[in-house]
Amino acid sequence: MRRTRSTTRTSLLARLVTVLLGLVVVGALCPAAALAQAEPPGTQATGLHISNGRLLEGNGNDFVMRGVNHAHTWYPNETQSLADVKALGANTVRVVLADGHRWTANSASDVANVVSQCKANKLICVLEVHDTTGYGEEAAAGTLDQAADYWIGLKNVLAGQENYIIINIGNEPWGNTDPAGWTAPTTAAIKKLRAAGFEHTIMVDAPNWGQDWQGVMRANAQSVYAADTTGNLIFSIHMYSVFDTAAEITDYLNAFVTAKLPLVIGEFGGPADQWGDPDEDTMLATAEQLDLGYLAWSWSGNTDPILDLSIGFDPSQLSAWGQRIFNGVNGIAQTSKEATIYGGGNPGDTQAPTTPGTPTASAVTAGSATLSWTASTDNVGVAGYDVVRVSGGTETKVAASTTNSVTITGLTAQTAYTFAVYARDAAGNRSPRSATVNVTTDATPAGKCSVGYRVVGEWQGGFQGEITIRNTGTAAVNGWTLGFSFANGQTVSNMWGGTPTQTGAAVSVTPASYTSTIPAAGSVTVGFIGTKGATNAAPTAFTLSGSACTTA
Repeated sequence: MRRTRSTTRTSLLARLVTVLLGLVVVGALCPAAALAQAEPPGTQATGLHISNGRLLEGNGNDFVMRGVNHAHTWYPNETQSLADVKALGANTVRVVLADGHRWTANSASDVANVVSQCKANKLICVLEVHDTTGYGEEAAAGTLDQAADYWIGLKNVLAGQENYIIINIGNEPWGNTDPAGWTAPTTAAIKKLRAAGFEHTIMVDAPNWGQDWQGVMRANAQSVYAADTTGNLIFSIHMYSVFDTAAEITDYLNAFVTAKLPLVIGEFGGPADQWGDPDEDTMLATAEQLDLGYLAWSWSGNTDPILDLSIGFDPSQLSAWGQRIFNGVNGIAQTSKEATIYGGGNPGDTQAPTTPGTPTASAVTAGSATLSWTASTDNVGVAGYDVVRVSGGTETKVAASTTNSVTITGLTAQTAYTFAVYARDAAGNRSPRSATVNVTTDATPAGKCSVGYRVVGEWQGGFQGEITIRNTGTAAVNGWTLGFSFANGQTVSNMWGGTPTQTGAAVSVTPASYTSTIPAAGSVTVGFIGTKGATNAAPTAFTLSGSACTTA
């Protein structure tokens, strides 16, 4: 079964109420003063540990997580994904596991293999139990105590891996019902693991489906932190549609930093949905400013595909969301540094790589181009290359590569581009910019598309619909207008993933920023709330930018 991010598991009505309330109280209930200054930890862990509110490696070097979530428990054969996210620049992956309460438990051998794969790909591995999601509101959810027992059962696998893994006790371990109940079981689970001899850094998620909009974790963070006798505890906030303004994001993150309480954005989304539009630009910018870690949701396999960073687990088919996270401003390729346990970030290396050769373009299509260049050299070693688009005096990073070639996708047909390349080493030293290359993309071939329409749910006078637009052509579609007509007087009242214009029965939809590009063989999804009468027949014909589409 394909899964979506856990914050969408509550009913539509309940979540709408939750978000509306959250927007009102997120700042009011939990002022920064509620977070007293944290005391320095008493005992360092063997490897990754907390000191003065910061996550450090065993050698004392600062470590800032830059990575993604991967739904391993539902896709156990997609371990190649770990290598793929590493190749795109990630230094951390948060791996979804199950303890057997709600989903089939991941065995000790499976977890050992995941840890081995993380180490082979030079990734720090955050392991989390997902069965706890939404406890108190989600009837199928397990408890933090059960999750703690699962970790204790894996102690032989996890002991000795303190340099490489963090134990995230349970995902979003409390819903919106009486979230104040989160504090006691969270504290008890931490103490249970410490009593069992675990020395790892432990991560704890917030209540309110991870978003802490009532401020329970924020208000009680100091007491929970103090309950860990090692001081090696890090808090995790999940930022989705509750965090849709810059003020809410900066206020929450700064409160923990000011109190010297360690914090990571353990999950977050950017694409708008029916509950709001998260401000991912502020999340990334503030995390970079404050040197806080972030882990985007999620690599692939969501039932809500707008949250897939890659399409079909294919690293060469990044979605618009994936491009934003990996190659955008303050994204992973631009800010990630490999953990020094793997040899990355040598603090004694101050020499930058040599300038890469002038790139040359090949295999230019309407939506992509392949660039190649003469490799740089470095006194220690070149870690990778960043490709930038040059426009006047500004640069925009568009791709990253560990080799001296890359294919840039998502380009607009019949458009002139100028590209250049930087080399970087593991210590973060960056070369001078290469000379530029000019590329003009081809014209778009005759469009090919397929549209799937379905009713997700109905009630008297209304319904929720979903439209999936698939690009069946060989070049990316950049910018589009979807046209269709209702047969029974239906109207669109609210839409996410696109902006509707309706005249009588005819509906015209233009894309949101994150659905504007449809990769070749890829798809985007638009959802909406509509009104209806007694009959609710599906539209029978669709056009994409004037070209007729088949129906799926």
